Amino acid sequence: MSKAKILYIEDNSDSMTLVKRVLEIEGYEVISADTGREGLAKAFDNRPDIIITDINLPDIDGYEITDTLKKDKLTAHIPIIAMTANVMKKDREHVIQAGCDGFISKPIDIDELPTQVENFLRGKTNDTHSNSRKLS
Repeated sequence: MSKAKILYIEDNSDSMTLVKRVLEIEGYEVISADTGREGLAKAFDNRPDIIITDINLPDIDGYEITDTLKKDKLTAHIPIIAMTANVMKKDREHVIQAGCDGFISKPIDIDELPTQVENFLRGKTNDTHSNSRKLS
């Protein structure tokens, strides 16, 4: 069975390389974009199974990306996961209120990332802090 297609929107090349490698090793197809506008174009062109986006991007932020994709019938169903260093409770609530389906905190735990992605693909959210999950 082939793994999911993931769109990862990230302007930091080190984070992009790390996340891409970790997910590709797990068998995921990773499409990358380093700006919000490029990410939107790739979301519409490729219709990924899940989108992981940094919140703080140089052109349009992750909130605007989420808003745009959730308002379009072609992409509204795609889970959008915010990847952010802003991990205070109010920040997490803002991510969810903005329409994201969940969040992954930075710095990224490379051992936990594939499990987090798989959980989001299965429709699980992180109502509780994601670090409390055991790896399988």
